[in-house]
Amino acid sequence: MKTRTILIIDDETEIAQLVSIHLQNEGFKTLQAHNGLEGLEIFKNNPIDLVILDIMMPHLNGHEVLTQIRQTHQTPIIFLSAKQSDFDKISGLVIGADDYMTKPFNPLELVARVKAQLRRAFQWSQTEQTNMKDIIQLQNLIIKANERTITVNDDKVDLTPKEFDILLLLASSPNQVFSSEQIFEKVWKEQYFEGANTVMVHIRTLRKKLNDSNKAKKIIETVWGVGYKINE
Repeated sequence: MKTRTILIIDDETEIAQLVSIHLQNEGFKTLQAHNGLEGLEIFKNNPIDLVILDIMMPHLNGHEVLTQIRQTHQTPIIFLSAKQSDFDKISGLVIGADDYMTKPFNPLELVARVKAQLRRAFQWSQTEQTNMKDIIQLQNLIIKANERTITVNDDKVDLTPKEFDILLLLASSPNQVFSSEQIFEKVWKEQYFEGANTVMVHIRTLRKKLNDSNKAKKIIETVWGVGYKINE
């Protein structure tokens, strides 16, 4: 089996080393960077399977690093940050992170989350190749599942991985209503506890990117008290 390479970007050297040791003990290869610019340079020049990313760093912060990575890659990214508010967590997920852990943290839990994200990335890739239509067209929206691209009125729209996954889920079953719980569990593949706000924020930003908010017939329709759907 291929050895997976994990890039750890954290300006706290002791934390980066601690994470690296635990990952290496589980058979992973690790690379370390201690600021955002260094992290991007390593990412560009090495095959990276997952990134563990701090937010508050010199030169480029974690949000800026994530934004640049997402311009070209869908590599799983886990934020590991001292920022603990719900707003910080939701903001991190909305701009494209796949998971968010706060410091102080349990290294064994972080390793488990790394394994889970790698497993989901592999399973999603396999699902795309075998089970999904490559091209979905609804109204003025075209989704190319294998390329993970969308266009609206022939204009390309850039989405975060989670936004794309939500849109693809809804578009793959037009007219079917998905509850926030169903969306959260299918996209995040975690148990639903308090995920309603996370789903709502992602739907809101997704609509904004689709220029959907002022349309008479919205691409994503809210079914009040039930959930969300896309009409054919």
